Amino acid sequence: MSLESATIKKIARLARIGLDEAAVTRLQAELNGIVGWVEQLNEVDVSGLAPLASVSGTTLHLRADVVNDGGDREAVLANAPGREGPFFAVPKVVE
Repeated sequence: MSLESATIKKIARLARIGLDEAAVTRLQAELNGIVGWVEQLNEVDVSGLAPLASVSGTTLHLRADVVNDGGDREAVLANAPGREGPFFAVPKVVE
């Protein structure tokens, strides 16, 4: 498959990118190279392979999903840009 200059111009117009003829020629060569690499990947026989979710054999250790207060309220509120007592203070956004 090869991308023509008209296709490159259409893609650029849809992406709202202004291109001159030199840029269209350069991008056409680059995109045709990328399409060629993808076509090479399509030639690889993967019919006997199982899908790969991870490159290592380890599993992810999950912690218990428990609601807590963060451990130290004062340390958490020390990072707040504003506070009202034990709560974060935020500007009103609804009129």
